[in-house]
Amino acid sequence: MLSEAKFSQVYLAYGYTELRRGIDGLATIIKEQFNLQPFQKDILFLFCGRRSDLIKGLVWEGDGFLLVYKRLEDGRFQRPRTADEVLNITAQQYVWLMGGLSIEQKQLIRQVTPCRTA
Repeated sequence: MLSEAKFSQVYLAYGYTELRRGIDGLATIIKEQFNLQPFQKDILFLFCGRRSDLIKGLVWEGDGFLLVYKRLEDGRFQRPRTADEVLNITAQQYVWLMGGLSIEQKQLIRQVTPCRTA
């Protein structure tokens, strides 16, 4: 369900976030560390912990925050882990991330039509 949700923007926090933090702690990270406004409607902020099989999201719905979790039963979320910053990802990158794929996909191989021999 989270992977099918539509947001105007999605921000992914690089590096590791302590996932024991609740709504207030994550909103503070958004505001103070990333210099973004957490009270913007339909903007999803995503955070991953060290194990990378759990992702936590925070979104302002206009009348309150929604805090969501997604845990992969098999595999890990493929995301950059070294920097201490946030990245605005595209809708396609969001779909890849929620499916357990890397947000930095390699370029697609060009399809070639087979040659016909006479």
